Amino acid sequence: MSIVEVLPSPHLSGKAIVPGDKSISHRALLLSALAEGTSSIFGISSGDDVARTAKVVTQLGATIERQRDVLIVAGGRSLLHEASAPLDFGNSGTGMRLAMGIVAGIPGLHQLHGDHSLSSRPMDRVARPLGHMGARIVGQGERCTAPLEISGAALGGIEFAVPVPSAQVKSAILLAALGAKGPTLVTESVRTRPHTEEMIAEAGGRISVTDGPDGRSIELEPSELAPRDWKIAADPSQSAFFVVAALLASSSTVSVHDLYPDPTRIGFLSVLARMGASLEIEEHDGRLSVTARSSELMGTTIHGDEIPSLDEVPILAVAAAAAEGITRFVGVAELRIKESDRFDRTIELMSSLGASCSGDGDDLVVEGLGTAKRFSPVSFDAHEDHRMAMSAAIAGTVGSGARVAGFETVASSFPGFLDVLGGLHD
Repeated sequence: MSIVEVLPSPHLSGKAIVPGDKSISHRALLLSALAEGTSSIFGISSGDDVARTAKVVTQLGATIERQRDVLIVAGGRSLLHEASAPLDFGNSGTGMRLAMGIVAGIPGLHQLHGDHSLSSRPMDRVARPLGHMGARIVGQGERCTAPLEISGAALGGIEFAVPVPSAQVKSAILLAALGAKGPTLVTESVRTRPHTEEMIAEAGGRISVTDGPDGRSIELEPSELAPRDWKIAADPSQSAFFVVAALLASSSTVSVHDLYPDPTRIGFLSVLARMGASLEIEEHDGRLSVTARSSELMGTTIHGDEIPSLDEVPILAVAAAAAEGITRFVGVAELRIKESDRFDRTIELMSSLGASCSGDGDDLVVEGLGTAKRFSPVSFDAHEDHRMAMSAAIAGTVGSGARVAGFETVASSFPGFLDVLGGLHD
């Protein structure tokens, strides 16, 4: 287990370069494997999670060639087959859940493995609808945790209402539906990341999306996908760390550019603006640029559906700890089944930096200290969770330093995180 010492920095300035969007990178690889022909992927995430999905794609029969900063993927359903060795997803829940939708329709017996953290996360929410489509999925225990065995089969379309907001569940069903017999209808009451349905449409899939007052419905006919060039924008979730750092440090200005602009991915910006953040947001050619400046923040109430994936909760909790007043995160129980129990880990992190934080049912409540200058030196175990590790590092940077154990887990999503953070020190 690696331990990283983060020194406080009184001022931050400059441009933070964040990696390509991780969620979109996974999907670009999997859709390119299904498409008949050769696709190109520009700006793919550099994290280990995405690298594992790339390896899985090649194990299943697609080929990948790197040409400088571009991945060239030759795919097609006729090329895909049962792998000769287990598919190892490491720490990547997104990779495993989405790939479940792919292998469910590939004949043969597929073994899906993960590391200790991933093997504790429930896969039953994906296994259940895929089972209704005709796949046979065997996991461990009631929650169908990894390792998994999936017997690929001829699938049939279904109608399925996603019971708990999850872009991963929705996406696994849609990926399976591409090769199923008959149409599939997926409905969600809370709109989640639309990457899969948008990208299927871009690749020529016969898909229709309807947004209404009660959520979103997606209807997909079996489709053969066409290859295309995927140009991946920067990851908004990764930019949140540097935006919050700039807001909490003194006399600081930090910008991030080329961000994916979908509302389901940038809800944290609206939350921070409501807390009093000084943010300058510009859109150009379908991408966002954000400039954040030092700000005095006030506590607020944050509803889970404002940030549907909940990925930004740990770093928003750091912002809440530096704010005046109380911040309540409402309906965030899903934090318990992330890479770690982020509900309890967030309470631990807040306690380490000297702020009061407690659980109230499914809510998290943070009582702010009024300024990051009052943060105590942080001593924190990341528990194999990259977002918790990076949040602790930011708290140490804007406060009184941090000692973060298990920081190697950050390589799963953002290997160059400390280099980018170090480049902002004034």
